[in-house]
Amino acid sequence: MQNGSLPLSMKNDIQNKEDLLKLVTRFYEKLLADPSVSYLFTEVAKIDLAHHLPVLVDFWDNLLFQSDTYRKNALQPHLLLHQQSPLKKEHFDTWLRYFNESVDELFEGEKAFLARERATSIATIMQIKIIQSGKNL
Repeated sequence: MQNGSLPLSMKNDIQNKEDLLKLVTRFYEKLLADPSVSYLFTEVAKIDLAHHLPVLVDFWDNLLFQSDTYRKNALQPHLLLHQQSPLKKEHFDTWLRYFNESVDELFEGEKAFLARERATSIATIMQIKIIQSGKNL
C-alpha cells in the first residue's frame, strides 16, 4: 500500500459525483504540491479551490456519464491562462501524469480507463489549440 493506494481488490470503478470529487481533490493535492505547475493555479489563475472543484466534478461527470452538468467552454480559460503565463508541454505532461496517478490510486475499471483516455485527449487537444492560436508551447 505505497503512496496511499488501495490494495487492488478494494478499488472500485468511478461511479458517481462523490467518486469524481475524491478524484479531483486528490489530483489537485498533487498539482498544488508541485512548484513546477502550482504557480499556474495559485499565482496566475488564482483559482478558488472551493469553487473550482465542483466545476471540475461537473466537467468529468459530463465526460464520463453524459450528465449534461457542464456547459462551459473548457478551452477558453486555458487559452487566456496561456496568454498570462505560457503553458508548456512539460505542464501538460505533469498534469496528465498526476491525473493518471490519481485515477490509478483510487479506481480501476471501465470509467477509470475512460477518464485516463479522455484526459490524454484533453491534454493533446489543448496543446494543439494553443499552437493554432499562434502562441508556441
